[in-house]
Amino acid sequence: MHQTAILFLEFGAVLLGLGVLGALALRVGVSPIPLYLIAGLAFGTGGILPLTTSKEFVSVGAQLGVILVMLPLGLEYNADELVTSLKGNSRAGIVDVVVNATPGAVCALLLGWGPVAAVAMAGMTYATSSSITARILSDLGWIGNRETPVVLSLLVFEELAMAIYLPILTAMLAGLSFVGGALTVGIALATVSVVLLVALRGGRLIQVFMARPNPEVLVLKMVGLALLVAGVAQQLHVSAAVGAFLVGIVLSGKLAEGAQALLLPMRDLFAAMFFVFFGLQTDPAKIGPVAGLAALLALVSMVTKLVTGAYAARRAGIARAGRVRAGMALIPRGEFNIVIAGLAVTAGAHPDLGPVAAAYVLILAAFGPLAARLVQPLIIAIAKRA
Repeated sequence: MHQTAILFLEFGAVLLGLGVLGALALRVGVSPIPLYLIAGLAFGTGGILPLTTSKEFVSVGAQLGVILVMLPLGLEYNADELVTSLKGNSRAGIVDVVVNATPGAVCALLLGWGPVAAVAMAGMTYATSSSITARILSDLGWIGNRETPVVLSLLVFEELAMAIYLPILTAMLAGLSFVGGALTVGIALATVSVVLLVALRGGRLIQVFMARPNPEVLVLKMVGLALLVAGVAQQLHVSAAVGAFLVGIVLSGKLAEGAQALLLPMRDLFAAMFFVFFGLQTDPAKIGPVAGLAALLALVSMVTKLVTGAYAARRAGIARAGRVRAGMALIPRGEFNIVIAGLAVTAGAHPDLGPVAAAYVLILAAFGPLAARLVQPLIIAIAKRA
C-alpha cells in the first residue's frame, strides 16, 4: 500500500508538472517537447530529483505513447495520398533522404561509432517532426499558401520512408544475420504493400466494420487493433511504431475525422510520457560534453532542410518567399527522432547517442517554431520585393 501511495504521488506530480509546462509552452508559442525532455532529464538518472518507483510505470506508458503518436499520424494520410505523393514527389523525397540523412551518418562514422549507430543517426537527422510542422503552418497562417502542399507531400514521403527504414534499423540493432535482416526487411516491405492494397481496395469494408455510433466503442476498436498489430510487428522484428502507423493508414478517411478528436487527448498524454521517459534514460551530465557536437549537427540540419524545402518548392514553381517558408517549416525535429534514438539507446548502439539525440531534438524542437516566427517579417519583405 505504501509503495502504491508513492507511485501515485510521483506519477501525479510528474503529470501535473507536465501540464504546467504545456501551458507555459502554449503561452510562449513554442512546442512543449523540449520542456518535456528537460523534465525527464530533471527526474531521471543524475537529475535533480530522480524518481524511485514510477519509472517503470512511465516506461510502459512511453511505449504506449509511441503507438498512440503513430496511429493518429497514419490517420492523417490515406492510401491514395501516399501513392500520389510517391508518384509526384519522388525526386524531392529522394533529395530529402540523401541531403538530410548524410550528416548524421557521416558524423557517426567520423566519430568511430560504427555502422549501426551511423544508420540510427542518419534516420535521426532525416525525419522532420510532423506534429510541430503542422503547428507552425497553422499558427503562422501558412495553411493556405502554395508551398504548403509541397511541405505536406514531403512529410508523407518521410512517413512512408520511415515504415521501410525502421524495420531495417530494428534488424541491425537486434544483431540479426544477413538472411534474418533481409527476411525482416522483406516482411516489412510486403506488409506495407499489403496494407496499401487493402486500404485502396478494401478500405470501405474495414470502415463499415469499425464504424459505430458510440465513440467509446470506436476508440476501443481503434486502439485495440493498433496494439494488436504493433505486438505482431514487434514479434516479427518490425517496429511497433510502423505497425501503428499502417493501422492508421488503413482506417483513414471519413472514419478518421471523428476518431482524431477522440484520440488526440490520449495521444498528447502518452506522448508527453514518451518524451519524459527518453529524458529519464539520459544522464544530464553526459549532455555537456556532446552539446557542441549536437549544436553543430543541428546547424547543419537547419541548412539541409532549408535546401530541401527550397528545392521542392522551386520544382513546384513557387516564388522565393514560399521556398523560404517551405524550408523553415521542415526544420523541427521531435517524435520520430526520439523513437529512433530510443531504439538505438535501448539496444546499446553507442553510449553518446542518447545525449546527442536529446540535445539535438531540444535545439531543433525549440528553435524551429521560434525561427519561423522570427523569419516571418523577412519572408514578407522578400515577397514584397518579388
